[in-house]
Amino acid sequence: MAKNISFLELARKILLETKRPMTVEEIWDYSINTGYYELVNTKGKTPWRTMGAQIYVSIRDKKDSYFIKIDSKPKKFFLKELSNTNCEINQIIKDEETEVEEPKNFSFNERELHPFITYYANTFMNVYTKTIFHEKSNKKTYAQWLHPDLVGVYFPIDDWDSEVLDFGMILGSQLIKIYSFEVKKELTFSNLRESFFQAVSNSSWANEGYLVAAKISQDDEFITELKRLSASFGIGIIKLDIEDPDASDVMFPAKFRSNLDWDTVNKISNQNPDFRALLRRVKNDLSNKEIIKAMYDKVFDSDRLVNMLKP
Repeated sequence: MAKNISFLELARKILLETKRPMTVEEIWDYSINTGYYELVNTKGKTPWRTMGAQIYVSIRDKKDSYFIKIDSKPKKFFLKELSNTNCEINQIIKDEETEVEEPKNFSFNERELHPFITYYANTFMNVYTKTIFHEKSNKKTYAQWLHPDLVGVYFPIDDWDSEVLDFGMILGSQLIKIYSFEVKKELTFSNLRESFFQAVSNSSWANEGYLVAAKISQDDEFITELKRLSASFGIGIIKLDIEDPDASDVMFPAKFRSNLDWDTVNKISNQNPDFRALLRRVKNDLSNKEIIKAMYDKVFDSDRLVNMLKP
């Protein structure tokens, strides 16, 4: 096969082959599955974004561009040569407007992602996590959106002098930071609002709340909406990389809330024994100025994490 074709040529090749409108992420995924990605010489971390930018510029600046933009959600691209009349283009747009990007069927479940967020939180945020099992909550008063999948705790024990810790506790100062993590396998337009507002509900009591996913749609409109929701409600977004855990990243930071919602903390404690045990554990560790790491979620190394999800 020929080498070093452009992103635009790669996109055109794939659209000609599939004969259907596709997002730039779908085009790139197709190139990975077929091996066509080797035709372009790129070392970028987000090649689908580069491809998308070039397609947008081509449509905007070139009358003879190969591409047309389909005003669907998420935005998709198609080829003029496969839709020669306005009637055909309008029909494609109509068809695409009825489609919603559905979450894919993954071979792993959400709970299998917990070790990945535990690794990221501990390695890059100096936070210890504890999984809160929903099935242990009081069935009579259980509320689905009351507590998150994991709770994280930052301790100042390694950073502060013993005298400062004692003084802070005497004054009743809040010495720790509490994080909430709501985990999803994938975020697309089809599940964004439910997932986001679940994260809002589950984290309203904590200092910082995060919505975490292993796959996040890279559609431009989706990212814009995700950023807007994050800024409006203070929920951070973490993208997990299940192939390279060290490449996981905070896409949008959470807004820090200085005060905990103690009424909600008390409600969660009454409903869930895992959460109640965590509160007791944190109190003991802070009082003893020693973190008993074995009492929190186990932190696996990155190689072990990658192997966990292999078939």
